[in-house]
Amino acid sequence: MAPSDILQFSQTKDGRSVLPIIIDGKKLPLDESRLVDVRSAIKNEVVHSAQGASVEIAREAARSSYQSFVKWKTTTYAERRDLILKVSDLIQSREEAFVALQMLETSCQEEWARFNVGLTVAVIREMATCISQQCAGELPAPQGPGAFCLVFKEPVGPILAIAPWNASMIIASRALAGPLAAGCTVVFKASENSPGVHHALVQTFKDAGIPDGCINVLQARREDSSDVTEAMIAEPAIRKIAFTGSAAVGSILGQLGSKYLKPILMELGGKAPAIVLKDADIEQAASLCAKGAFLHHGQICMSTDRIIVVKEIAKNFSEALVSCVKKQHSNGAGSAVSVAVAQRARSLVNNAVENGAAYLVGDNEFRNDTKASIVPTVITGVKPEHQIFGDETFGPSAALYVVENEDEAVELANSSKYGLNAAVHSRDVLAALRVARRIECGQVHIGTLTEYDEPNAPIGGVKNSGWGRNNGKYALQEFLQTKTISIHDPSASASFGQ
Repeated sequence: MAPSDILQFSQTKDGRSVLPIIIDGKKLPLDESRLVDVRSAIKNEVVHSAQGASVEIAREAARSSYQSFVKWKTTTYAERRDLILKVSDLIQSREEAFVALQMLETSCQEEWARFNVGLTVAVIREMATCISQQCAGELPAPQGPGAFCLVFKEPVGPILAIAPWNASMIIASRALAGPLAAGCTVVFKASENSPGVHHALVQTFKDAGIPDGCINVLQARREDSSDVTEAMIAEPAIRKIAFTGSAAVGSILGQLGSKYLKPILMELGGKAPAIVLKDADIEQAASLCAKGAFLHHGQICMSTDRIIVVKEIAKNFSEALVSCVKKQHSNGAGSAVSVAVAQRARSLVNNAVENGAAYLVGDNEFRNDTKASIVPTVITGVKPEHQIFGDETFGPSAALYVVENEDEAVELANSSKYGLNAAVHSRDVLAALRVARRIECGQVHIGTLTEYDEPNAPIGGVKNSGWGRNNGKYALQEFLQTKTISIHDPSASASFGQ
């Protein structure tokens, strides 16, 4: 199956293909004054366009979502489970189309695109299997005679879901499957960098049988994005926001959520540390750090940005790391989604080197004329005053830090404002576990990549990396609310409160 077999393009007057806005299952007419061009960084060309939303359309999408919610929330857990399982089967059968779309829009490598498809299928299936258990209520025992308490788990209501481009399938699938599994509906704000991937996911949900209006999908031009987003949050129909993206945007959404009293599930940026203790397997740790730093051109919020090694093994580890980087990434680490993303990542490294840091391996140069692919680079000598010390690079780079001991390693790891993912490398599992418990992150992985993710294990951040948890039953819990109904026998007692 080709991407064109899934996507429902509209056509401009001059024949350009445009991804439309879809509300209640219907494509809205094009407004050619609000088109968003989707550019391939590798091809250096516009591959298609998407229709940008207006404030009025955003409000319409939110209101429509509530009308669909009234019906969708009454479906049984078995109906939702079977539909969502069918979605996973369809995605699996459309793997080649989804791989092609990801590579076309985000310039990612095929390995990353296929990983996205596989994990997406697993994530959706896990959520489907959790529905019956997580939607079950309770019967707490009341103290008063003749009283009964019923505790129900009910869907929160329509969700505004905002997903990024960097893991365009995995994160979007969570943003769709979690709310729908819980009985909510979704207004999905697709990324302007990967609207094709996101529209293809929405179409797959529709092909599986999700009723029209349960997912309304739109996107916005950058200059309209803030107004469009606030318009949806302000609508009484929207009951919660699910966002994955940068901490800067998360801060804005947090303020809007507070303004309109809307709760938010947020997974934000990271500055993942990988701590290498003195008894680590040096070759294995170096290999994992190299992979974790440069996977998907470093465009993962869980990328290994900081490699922290104790002084006792620093020399041997540094040599092993240089060797691993040269061996694993002799052909680079793929491409950034855009020239702008690559330039920003490169500037952070350049700034540090110009102010005293040094190259350990790599030179931070562009690999080709696209100016979107950077040579994988590790630097040393980074100081707290360097911008790269605290800022997420989102590029194929990492900083190596040498510390005296375990305590200094933990202190440096926790010095970041972020707290998403971390890794610890040691042959001594108890020592690694001790360190892992001290690290201020939502996920700490021993003996593997900082990017490790399991469909049935909770994922989310602390500190400036957000709040709330995704995956499996933890995702469903985010989109359910508790209602208590009590029943009283008047003949049992006439006392107040009994």
